[in-house]
Amino acid sequence: MTIAAATHRTSMGLDSRKMAFWAFIGSECLLFGSLISTYLVYKGRSVVGPYPHDILNIPFTSVSTFDLLMSSLMMVLALAAVQRGDLKWAKVWLVATALLGIFFLSGQVYEFTSFVREGLTLQTNLFGATFFVLTGTHGAHVTVGVVWLLTLWVRALQGQLTAANAVTVEICGLYWHFVDVIWIVIFTVVYLIQ
Repeated sequence: MTIAAATHRTSMGLDSRKMAFWAFIGSECLLFGSLISTYLVYKGRSVVGPYPHDILNIPFTSVSTFDLLMSSLMMVLALAAVQRGDLKWAKVWLVATALLGIFFLSGQVYEFTSFVREGLTLQTNLFGATFFVLTGTHGAHVTVGVVWLLTLWVRALQGQLTAANAVTVEICGLYWHFVDVIWIVIFTVVYLIQ
């Protein structure tokens, strides 16, 4: 096996796995762009309540947003630890990132259930339909990220995560940061601009 094959280099010297993942992120941008556009097109067109200003808890969601942003910092620290071969701290930062993701998801479950108790469902009005589809799709992406992080953490526990294969953590980090950036857009569009 040649070095080029072992490192998955393209003809331009870039890692082919990262290139493929950037293409995937591009497609995900199209998905979220369409969901956010749909939310904006139907914003304010619900003829029955509850309406966003009646139901959204901005302080609560701000805490969840801060939590998700801090998880990006933990992801950066995890990648740095793996790149320098520090398996102990890599495990700490990976599990911290996953736990912050779980905390965010728990907040989303709490928010969704409280909205349903207050009468907002997918079928209630246009706001409910677009809100739950948009934020639910994001939540599904966070769930995938948490599972991915825990998989990397288990690999680190088994000693299989080394500086030589740090690109696997880097690609997971790209995904995690993408999910965070998308949440900032969603939080701004749905919660802050009313």
